[in-house]
Amino acid sequence: MAHKTNAARLLDQLAIRYELREYEVDPEDLAAETVAAKIGLPPERVFKTLVARGDCNGICMAVIPGNAELDLKALATASGNCKTQLVPVKELQGLTGYIRGGVTALAAKRDYPVYADESIQLFDTISISAGVRGMQILRPRRLPQNNQGHPRSVGQEQKISSRQP
Repeated sequence: MAHKTNAARLLDQLAIRYELREYEVDPEDLAAETVAAKIGLPPERVFKTLVARGDCNGICMAVIPGNAELDLKALATASGNCKTQLVPVKELQGLTGYIRGGVTALAAKRDYPVYADESIQLFDTISISAGVRGMQILRPRRLPQNNQGHPRSVGQEQKISSRQP
């Protein structure tokens, strides 16, 4: 049986149904496409969480399909910034409490704004990181919740990614 993560505990508190799906981790290949293959879902349904820093409003999170790239200009517009850039990997744990390959928009260390790509609406069920490498949460697409357990508006969903060739 999979151990509970903070993200899973938050969903439990909110009485949101989900499934934990474990997989074997290759530290040399943490790509969302690889995770998708290991858990048996298409990459467009496995959403990855990226952490960015805006020039005006600071840190935010972007939840995008595993087979997409973050459009930093679109994220800047959505988040009220002129520019955004991904935070360096070495800053991830200090900012979120999570390490690369285990970052999730659920139950982060701080309550950062989260922007989900509009494609999240295409699927009844999606997968996101459970907050540790080797475990995904499959759940209805309602994303995300803030640290106090209050639902965050999903009205922020817009096109913030572009498909990889």
